[in-house]
Amino acid sequence: MSIREILEVSDEMDDPRLSGERIADLLRSANAPGCEITVTSVPYEAPEDPSQLCDFVKVVIPGEAGGIAGGDAPTLGLIGRLGAQQAQPERIGYVSDADGSIVAIAAALRLLRLTAAGARLRGDVIITTHIATHVSITPREPVDFMGVPVSSERMNEFEVDERMDAILSFDTSKGNRLINHRGVAISPTAKAGYLLPVSPDLVTVLEYATGEPARTFPLAQQDITPYGNGYRHFNSIMQPTIATAAPVVGVALTARAVVPGSSTGASFEGPLLDATRFAVEVAKTFARGEVAFYETTEHAALIAQYGELTTFQQ
Repeated sequence: MSIREILEVSDEMDDPRLSGERIADLLRSANAPGCEITVTSVPYEAPEDPSQLCDFVKVVIPGEAGGIAGGDAPTLGLIGRLGAQQAQPERIGYVSDADGSIVAIAAALRLLRLTAAGARLRGDVIITTHIATHVSITPREPVDFMGVPVSSERMNEFEVDERMDAILSFDTSKGNRLINHRGVAISPTAKAGYLLPVSPDLVTVLEYATGEPARTFPLAQQDITPYGNGYRHFNSIMQPTIATAAPVVGVALTARAVVPGSSTGASFEGPLLDATRFAVEVAKTFARGEVAFYETTEHAALIAQYGELTTFQQ
């Protein structure tokens, strides 16, 4: 259970003094031996205020048989995707856009505490996200958009690690009319330009974590192409896929109503808990070979018949 972690992380997100170092201090309080917690700060990019800093937070949790220990167990990546947690000075407190980072950090804190207690996972887990508090809000339909401190490609430089063998990308996705339920939904698997079927294994884990039938959401081919190419995108949830050959699954935190990411008081404890439980359970089972993000034989057959689709990552 991760209620404690969600409450602790949410309190930090609401604080006007929020920074990457404050989040790192919370994570370090777990006192997990052998784990690495780092913060890298870079200036905002125009048109946002270049005097502000975007803090990239990375947590590396070694497994008993993972690559860090010289083993061959696969590495799971958990990425909290967002624009920013706050929109100072226009908003007081954290906005709905923070959800992806809350899940990533809460899952990291839970896994760190398990490690500190002696419950090590089999494979390594790498968790990344960023912290930003001063961005603009852009009027849009059907909802206003949060600004971003740096480009999506720049985020990928810090948030996508080449050691990740599979990635869950968490992002609030309430500003649409495609997923109309309050909870969590997962995407089809994207891998190196291919849109593959929804993973049955991840469906099972999601149903166990929520006690509800699994919800999924649709993707178009352009959703797994880079931002800024002129095509519409569902949101930034799938952007990690343009920077890796690893399979990527989006985990969307959703609502029944259309809710702007720029709204405060619009993060719901139930979906946050469900998504965090899902992240932790996938972390436990992925390296044991109990969860596959895609069917490898079928994917190999697709490449043999139709060729590589990496052009969609460019």
